[in-house]
Amino acid sequence: MIIDTHSHIVDERITKSPEQVLETFFEKGGDKYFAISTSMKDVEIVFNTCKKYKNAYSVIGIHPHYAKDMNKENFEKLESLIQDADAVGEIGLDYYYDLSDREKQKEVFIKQLDLAKKYDKPISIHTREATEDTIKILKDYQGLNGIIHCFGGSIETAKEYIKLGFYLGIGGVITFKNSAKLKEVVKEVGLDNIVLETDSPYLTPEPFRGQENEAFNVTLVAKKIAELLNVSEEEVYAKTTQNVFKIFNLKD
Repeated sequence: MIIDTHSHIVDERITKSPEQVLETFFEKGGDKYFAISTSMKDVEIVFNTCKKYKNAYSVIGIHPHYAKDMNKENFEKLESLIQDADAVGEIGLDYYYDLSDREKQKEVFIKQLDLAKKYDKPISIHTREATEDTIKILKDYQGLNGIIHCFGGSIETAKEYIKLGFYLGIGGVITFKNSAKLKEVVKEVGLDNIVLETDSPYLTPEPFRGQENEAFNVTLVAKKIAELLNVSEEEVYAKTTQNVFKIFNLKD
């Protein structure tokens, strides 16, 4: 199956409506689309749009950039959506931009992990320049599983996340010329520990870098991984699909 485990249907860079984004993916041959929310402005849109499509899955959560916006009322609203969503995300820590206070980021991250645990949902983790704190917090939530979105760390860090029960989200960056470290990680951990993603409309793979990304470009990610591992694209799709079904407890 062609599956994008991390893609956006609401973003200022997207030129299509949320429905058009999903329909374009499915019309081109995509099988399953995991739509990611990032803020209180888009959680309901993502949740309600995905309800319209059999193979669109809602991943509901607050990105660390928007942690500063969270209060009791917003958390109550978020919980009401998470309990019926397919996963919790995109949650985590971002010490690169620091758009929210770090302590507030950690507070919001932990509260969303609590919700994931309460409702038995997989999680999609955003972590940038915050590996130590991310791993420290996740160690308190062993039993939760999910995806480390847009993984860009070392082989040692990759193995730490895998040991905690997480899969690495690999997207368009793997096609970039300057992604030697990521290529080595993928070679080391293999297909058993990765899933495919695009993060569209961001991180457009070669040869379309610089253009608006779209979810069906996940096929370019699969092609590059097949080349790196010297396996067929069919094998890449088969194994990563198996991983997705395990993470999200899918039946068909």
